[in-house]
Amino acid sequence: MSIRVAVVDDHPVFRLGMVALLGTLDGIDVVAEASSVSQALDVVTADVDVVLMDIELGDGSGIEATGSLLARYPGIRVLMVTMHEDADLLVAAMRAGARGYLVKGADPAGVERAIRAVADGELIVGAAVAEKALGAMTAVRTGAHAAFPELTDREREVLDLVARGYDNATISRRLVLSQKTVRNHVSNVLSKLGAANRATAIVRAREAGLGVRPTSATRTSGPVRSVTDSDRFGP
Repeated sequence: MSIRVAVVDDHPVFRLGMVALLGTLDGIDVVAEASSVSQALDVVTADVDVVLMDIELGDGSGIEATGSLLARYPGIRVLMVTMHEDADLLVAAMRAGARGYLVKGADPAGVERAIRAVADGELIVGAAVAEKALGAMTAVRTGAHAAFPELTDREREVLDLVARGYDNATISRRLVLSQKTVRNHVSNVLSKLGAANRATAIVRAREAGLGVRPTSATRTSGPVRSVTDSDRFGP
């Protein structure tokens, strides 16, 4: 049976090129296209097997769109396809429910492998960001849960970035959230920690091990595949 794919990307040249590429692959059928979050929510249905989702869309975030689609259709698999080799974005995408993260520039064979792997239930991450993301996820989960069990995963993620010295605008860009949402998270963190101000929260977070990027690779087990560097071309 064919894998039914929806392509969501606000760059028409890339979207049309991806649709044309997928049209040449046996057993993969493009059944929907969208250039925005609103269009994606309109055209993607339960009949879709895999959604290729860009992160930056004209009217919002592909990460938030992923969460919305999976809330409607839990059986859909989402493969993020983006230009960003950023561990924080990868972590945010996976927490939203994405099953893969592929950097734009993957060659046709790499794209095909990623789609088939995600459709088959595997988790696939491009090699360029895999080690950084695994380390970041481990640092946030192990270093902060014991110290700050009252925080949600998203609040803990925001606190980690605050502890790195990032302002709200930078955190907004890195997590693809609105600045208002980031402000609300920061306010909730300060309230839950009983911190009088941002500086106090930073001190407490760093004492708990947050705010420092891991320097060593972290290994994990399970059905996780990585797209190798040979699967990429271009910048």
